[in-house]
Amino acid sequence: MNKIHSLYIHIPFCSHLCHYCDFTKLFYNKKFSEPYLKALFDEIDSYHMGKMDTIYIGGGTPTALDDNEFESLLKKVSPLLNPNGEFSIEANVENLTSAKLELMKRYGVNRLSIGIESTNDKLLKEIGRHHTYKDAVNIVYLAKKYIDNINVDLMYGFPSETIDDLKTDIDNILKLDIDHISIYSLIVSEGTLFHKKGILEQEEDESRKYYDLILSELRKASYERYEVSNYAREGKYSRHNLTYWHAQEYFGVGLGASGYVNGVRYTNTKSLKNYLKGNYIDFKEKLTKEQLLEEYLLCHLRLEKGFLREDFKERFGKDFLEMFADKLTEHIKDKFVITKDSVHLTDDGLITMDNILLAIL
Repeated sequence: MNKIHSLYIHIPFCSHLCHYCDFTKLFYNKKFSEPYLKALFDEIDSYHMGKMDTIYIGGGTPTALDDNEFESLLKKVSPLLNPNGEFSIEANVENLTSAKLELMKRYGVNRLSIGIESTNDKLLKEIGRHHTYKDAVNIVYLAKKYIDNINVDLMYGFPSETIDDLKTDIDNILKLDIDHISIYSLIVSEGTLFHKKGILEQEEDESRKYYDLILSELRKASYERYEVSNYAREGKYSRHNLTYWHAQEYFGVGLGASGYVNGVRYTNTKSLKNYLKGNYIDFKEKLTKEQLLEEYLLCHLRLEKGFLREDFKERFGKDFLEMFADKLTEHIKDKFVITKDSVHLTDDGLITMDNILLAIL
């Protein structure tokens, strides 16, 4: 197991539930949070993992924990980090405090991802967020006093959002002078309040206009799109997320978390009752060669740099062009940039990646 160098930890608790979120989540309640952390620590111990190059605590909302619980989590996890490792935590504006930031700094957290989602107070209310744009600005400036490497999450494609609203969001976020920006289109998933209300996702053509604006504005501001929804200044890529996009193995612990260990993909239970009994894993499967190939392409082709042909050949025994010669029609081949060394998608190819993968797999 020493070849696994990344750990994802899921904290499912939230102080409120957003209208679009379909992650495994629960209202914060100390009656559940304390036994949950005990079960979580037992699950971590069960893997006998070595030192990690990347640790990512997500949710839910990790910062929904009270200060004592938050410190116990950091105290448990920080010894697992390699000296030059990346230690990321997700936070929401309304419960990120100077006390929690002090704890992060003390226990070696060096990357923070803040869920801002929009800088438009009307849109924030529409999607069920409890902070304002002014709150977000204040929190980012506070966080900068403790942690250098900051990401902010933005979303687009909300029901009443215009492209001018999006342009304003981008302008406002750029003023914050942070190193990493993740921007995702709204996905309406079954079981969310938006789904129950019959809210629809943006039409494909409309979504493309919004995406093209994002790409253009962030490139002008010297951010590199290194993955289809992620933009960073030089050297500030999310090392943890690159583990996923390079189809590498990782531990996933916590309620509803997924992991990939020794060729086995697993998903933990979403039942708190089962989890607290120590019945962590709900589903697991050994990936076939066909599944490994599909996953490799799904992950790597999301990346601006794609993959090395030599790496592909080492994993699958054939060169990419040789394997897909009959599938790469002129129309499909136009979406790829294929050099002697590497394969990646064009700007247009990245946007239409799902259709391309359907055509070749």
